Amino acid sequence: MDVWHISHWEMAIRLFAAMLGGGMIGLEREWGNHHAGLRTHMLVALGAALIMLLSMYGFSQFADEPNVRMDPARLGAQVISGIGFLGAGTIIRNGLSISGLTTAASLWVSAAIGLSAGAGFYFVTGLATLLMMITLLALNWLGKKMIPSRATKMLHIIMEDAPGMLKQISQALDRPDVKLGDLNVESIDNGMLGVKISYSTKKKNMFVIIENIKLIPGVKSVGNQKEALL
Repeated sequence: MDVWHISHWEMAIRLFAAMLGGGMIGLEREWGNHHAGLRTHMLVALGAALIMLLSMYGFSQFADEPNVRMDPARLGAQVISGIGFLGAGTIIRNGLSISGLTTAASLWVSAAIGLSAGAGFYFVTGLATLLMMITLLALNWLGKKMIPSRATKMLHIIMEDAPGMLKQISQALDRPDVKLGDLNVESIDNGMLGVKISYSTKKKNMFVIIENIKLIPGVKSVGNQKEALL
């Protein structure tokens, strides 16, 4: 058997296997309304498989040349580093929140699955796809049940422009389970201040924090705007 040549049917099967693996991962991301969904993951896996096929068999006509050294993994290796630009595009930072890391990782794994399918490792391709689905679905559900989620909020406060007001608000937020982020203060009409504070804490603590701030003399209104779940 010539290791440098495969049939057209075998090439087609490998490409379809890559698309299937990437598609299953992308479908889960699509259901969750993430930035990269079904088509993106399928295209990443398909492209990786195509590059792997090209790397392994695209230059087979030079295999018998005495001065040519074949490296079947050279082009495929570039996929691993090249997929970074897509992953970076899915990561978004908003205040304290960073979203898209799981989607970036799933794109990277989809590329690896495509490379595996392109190389003809069907068992590894199927197993990796199965493990990825377990990670995204089952472990995500288990994590939500076992680990309390922390939510990042933007606190909007309207208060009197009086000495010591910001200090009192800081004291209300000074708790071991609260992480403070950005603070913005601006003057508004009638001697009032508008304060925006981003903070992260467990959901059950948010109502307590808001009620404590409402009790501070000079505070006119307090509102919470959700940014993201960590």
